[in-house]
Amino acid sequence: MSLKYTCPGCGTPLGYEGLCWKCKCEQERQAALAWTPEQIVEKQRNLIQNIQRLADMEDPEFADFWQLLGYHDAITPEIQRVALAAEVFWPCEIYYHAPADVRDGLIHALLSAEYSSAASNLMSCLAMQGDDKAMETLLELERNPRPWRKGLYVDPSSYAQIGGWTFDKEGQKIQLNFDTCYPMVKETTGEKSPIRIGRAREDTCPHCGGHMVDILVLDGRDERLKFLGLDGILTATCCPNCVGFLKGPAFNRFTLDGGVEVFPSELFDGAEKTKCYVRPEDYKALTENPFVLGKTPVPLFYGAACQDVNTIGGFANWVQDAEYTTCPHCGKPMKYLAQIQWDMVFDCAEGTLYVEFCPDCHIVSMQHQQT
Repeated sequence: MSLKYTCPGCGTPLGYEGLCWKCKCEQERQAALAWTPEQIVEKQRNLIQNIQRLADMEDPEFADFWQLLGYHDAITPEIQRVALAAEVFWPCEIYYHAPADVRDGLIHALLSAEYSSAASNLMSCLAMQGDDKAMETLLELERNPRPWRKGLYVDPSSYAQIGGWTFDKEGQKIQLNFDTCYPMVKETTGEKSPIRIGRAREDTCPHCGGHMVDILVLDGRDERLKFLGLDGILTATCCPNCVGFLKGPAFNRFTLDGGVEVFPSELFDGAEKTKCYVRPEDYKALTENPFVLGKTPVPLFYGAACQDVNTIGGFANWVQDAEYTTCPHCGKPMKYLAQIQWDMVFDCAEGTLYVEFCPDCHIVSMQHQQT
């Protein structure tokens, strides 16, 4: 059955008149990126005056918050102080790198909490604030749990991961994300890029028989990627059909000259074989997509509230919970590297692929989340 309409932006067939969701997201992003300094100040002022509407997910405050944070890095200490005074503890990102007085207010509220739900929100906020005193507080609560800990599934060190860091049993802080972020954008000039999403491979998946794909290849020697600390090539390889059906993440070891060793994997249901749902035209779309590394860095939360943005570094848009993989070789938590939105690179899948790596062991993990 053919659809009656097409998107005026990209030509995608639609069952309704107007822009497809991807073009609509891009239109909204470009509009927000074009805000003048005066418009930004007005958005900030409105957020301060209506801070409770943010916690209630009411627009325009909710949308404005994410656009101020993700596109302009414009959440001010004044906004954070007003949120604390109003006891607005969600979304926790509002407290990213908040000043010391706000941090102390969060700590006071957390140490006074009686219920696990309140403690959970406050630990998330403190993780986003993220300084040494915040870590000391979460470490103390891990070593000497309060009664509300029984109502939570994970320890404070897992809550710290929401802020892109954690700590070990000795109290050493471990950074899990990078303080630089680049978008992957559609190239228009045939430019050479140090990053590629989706490179075809000849080998096949042992579970479904479909082709394996180098889902991400990046050359850390490019000046823009120096923040990764990789003096060579990182390759992340998986089966695009099965990576969402595995028992745990997909893993491979990479060598800086471009080599790959794919680790064995298991399907989540214990079966040995499954069907391959990725069609030849889907492989073609995935391995011929137009994404390249953006020319300039963007705010760390640029891709954290969008389902149409692929990014390197910064913060992820976790569909479910923040999930940092443990390196299968050294046992340390891996560092978050990239997110790839499946339906931005081919039409056969939905959800997001998160790529992490262990800098010491040169092992990559790839894990899928979707609603």
